[in-house]
Amino acid sequence: MFWNIFAKRYSAKEKVLFRFLRQSKLFERLTDDELAEFVPFLNHRKYVKGEVIFFRNDPSQALYIIKAGEVMLNLDVQDKFEELIIIHKGESFGDNALLEGAKRNYNAICHSENCELYVLPQTNILTIFEENNDIKAKILHAFAYYYDQYLSNVFKAYRDTFAFFDLSEAYLLAKRNMSRPSIEE
Repeated sequence: MFWNIFAKRYSAKEKVLFRFLRQSKLFERLTDDELAEFVPFLNHRKYVKGEVIFFRNDPSQALYIIKAGEVMLNLDVQDKFEELIIIHKGESFGDNALLEGAKRNYNAICHSENCELYVLPQTNILTIFEENNDIKAKILHAFAYYYDQYLSNVFKAYRDTFAFFDLSEAYLLAKRNMSRPSIEE
């Protein structure tokens, strides 16, 4: 067996962090070397129950990974909040930070008594993408797959509720937004 004495070796602590990061669907297919690219940019943040992590329509400037605790994602509908999901340790959210210029689609609130998050700034993600096409391809593939599954679930919910809402409105808005000239033009 050939042993590369120049290969990067990772500490037990780094290996634990890599296993943790792979719990997120976005990172599960990355190698240790690829995951190591993100480690210097992981910022550790703590929140308490009821504390807002971000609001709907805020600029999407970071990706979040739950280290401990729970986060509730909800949507403000008129003067009420509708719970979308409660997510747990190892799950990521705010993944539209992978897209430049995106805004948050929902609110994120600390749901447990305490919550610890790894925050990965968008600027660092985009720099890594520019420098490593393999990482970019793997993460964006996972992102596209996740959104394809999400869209399938939206259509299923629409069918199961006997077209309770006007789905065509969402497509018209998307088409209108896609046809707007970009700022760079």
